[in-house]
Amino acid sequence: MILEIKNLKKTYKEFTAVDSLNLKIEDGEIYGLLGPNGAGKSTTINTITGLTKVDSGEIKIFGKRFNGSDTNIKRNIGVVPQDIAVFSELSAYENVAFFGKLNGLRGAVLKERVKEALDFTGLWDRRKSKPGQYSGGMQRRLNIACAIVHRPKLIIMDEPTVGIDPQSRNHILDSVKKLNEMGSTIIYTSHYMEEIETLCSKITIIDHGKEIATGTKEQLKEMISNEEKVELELSEVTDDLVEAVEGIKNVKKCRRNENMLVIVSDKNSENISTITAKIAEFKSKIISINVEKPSLEGVFLTLTGRKLRD
Repeated sequence: MILEIKNLKKTYKEFTAVDSLNLKIEDGEIYGLLGPNGAGKSTTINTITGLTKVDSGEIKIFGKRFNGSDTNIKRNIGVVPQDIAVFSELSAYENVAFFGKLNGLRGAVLKERVKEALDFTGLWDRRKSKPGQYSGGMQRRLNIACAIVHRPKLIIMDEPTVGIDPQSRNHILDSVKKLNEMGSTIIYTSHYMEEIETLCSKITIIDHGKEIATGTKEQLKEMISNEEKVELELSEVTDDLVEAVEGIKNVKKCRRNENMLVIVSDKNSENISTITAKIAEFKSKIISINVEKPSLEGVFLTLTGRKLRD
């Protein structure tokens, strides 16, 4: 177990930022933390990294209880913060070297690791430039280089793609996958649902400081899915056809929209072959068919009552 959090609580006066939170993150996972602004994600991350003291609860990292000050644990964690956290007066090389030294690297090993981190993020050719000469996406990648220079076992990425161009975003997403393949466990927070869907092997949805649900994306979708929707474009739709489809077992409703049929059935009804056979009886041809599956966005909206970017 890379990280285990038990009954974590953190309050600020009358505001409860994290409320009895429990998490278990296994070695080798890309673990997604989903939640709207103010849900408690950043506070949780700050407690994991030792920046924020907890009011109660327990944090175990690499199997050891973490009190926020254990240097050996901290040196095996890399953090990519939500805000750009580099020194504007230093070059990219000097920035990465600084963070390498903070994590105990020296001499030839430090030089080797700095080059490795800048190569990995595609910044080696611009190593002498200062952050102010970089695009927003390049600054984000420099943030990542500073976080991985010491080859941490656990990497925490808090909204690493906010406000950047699509090319840099894709570069960062590819980097996350490669870091995971190289052996790092990653905690990833994002406002972009598609990033979580693409990257994460497991997801926890947090709202108002509490865990709302945890599972794979398939498990989370299963939690709210009690219907299946199929859209069919037909050569011809008649009222008799609509009525006949509505009479098929497990069909809850059938709606007509010009030459489109929208059919809602009970989950796992497996009646698509019966539906298509019924359409054939009425001499209508199927032009296109679309089976709509539950989305992670829909899960989030159902469980929290609001959209991720609210």
